[in-house]
Amino acid sequence: MTAEIISSLLMLVGGITILTNIIVQVVKSITWDKIPTNLVALFVSEALTLALGGAYASVKGVDIAWYMVAAAIVVGLMSAYAAMFGFDKFKEAIEGWKQKS
Repeated sequence: MTAEIISSLLMLVGGITILTNIIVQVVKSITWDKIPTNLVALFVSEALTLALGGAYASVKGVDIAWYMVAAAIVVGLMSAYAAMFGFDKFKEAIEGWKQKS
């Protein structure tokens, strides 16, 4: 793997996490009483990861193997975890910074 591929993949993971946060915040108001927010974040993250992973492989002309799908699922889990807990921690940090100012 070259540095270009690694940096592209890291940007994709960051983008998936941000998109997951945005989509979950929008969908959360609709499904608040019906589906737990963490479950929504997991589904959204996995769907985005698999879709964007397939799109990346298609654009780069890479044949998709089973281990790439497994890696995409693991990346989806990491992205879901970051989306579940990262937004709340980020919000707390901003509020703490505003109180100190």
